[in-house]
Parts: sequence; C-alpha cells; structure tokens
Amino acid sequence: MTDDIKPGGKTRILILDDEPIVCKRLKPSFQKAGYEVETFTDSASALSRVEETRFDIVITDLKMEGVDGMRFLTRVKELSPDTGVVVITGFATLDTAKESFRKGAFDFVAKPFKLSDILDTVRRIEDKQRLDKGLRAG
Repeated sequence: MTDDIKPGGKTRILILDDEPIVCKRLKPSFQKAGYEVETFTDSASALSRVEETRFDIVITDLKMEGVDGMRFLTRVKELSPDTGVVVITGFATLDTAKESFRKGAFDFVAKPFKLSDILDTVRRIEDKQRLDKGLRAG
C-alpha cells in the first residue's frame, strides 16, 4: 500500500457509483469543501485503486455490475481497517443496512440523499478518525 501520507493533509475520498450523475454531483461538492476526491463508475477500477492507495473515506453504491458494494466494502476494510465507509443505495432495506454495518460500514444512506447529509456523514467520520488516532497516540 503506497501513499500513506496525505498531500497537504487533505482527507482523501474515493466515490464509487455506477451512476455517473452521482459522481458528478458529489465530486465538486467535496472538492469545494477541501477534500481530495477520486470517482469511479466501475467497481473493478475502484478496487484496483484501493489496492494501491489508501483512502481515508470511501463512499460506495451497493448495487452495481461486477463487484457489488458489499464485496467492495469487505475488501476496503481488509486492506485498510481505519478507512471510513459510507454505503449509499437506492435499494435500502433493513437487511442490507444491517449487513453493511456488520461488514464495517460507518453509515448507510438511502438515495435520494441531500448533499449536506453526505457531507455531515464525512465530517463525523473525520471526527471519529481524529479521536481514534488521539486515543492510539495517548
């Protein structure tokens, strides 16, 4: 795993959603908020990216061609247990939410969502990561 140091201290976010419109909506909003963002619309490319680079936060769709969101979530957590994962889906059920949390997701957000809700979730992940780092350092 390379790139463990964040350039300029920016939080790195990977967004994976097979609907390009979701990536197009999220990327500029996160960049404007000061995040470094990479977006992917196919899970194979996103998977190879997380295998070579560490991301602080991953936002992934659930239902996609190829590797689905659950398998992607599992792989991200295997590679980097500290990465905060947010699952977004248009097919929200109690079962998929429970499974997401069991596999280590930080939050589960149903589509359609408000940009402010996703930004709030990302800030909560950052707060938790800072707290966890502080506890480990202390």
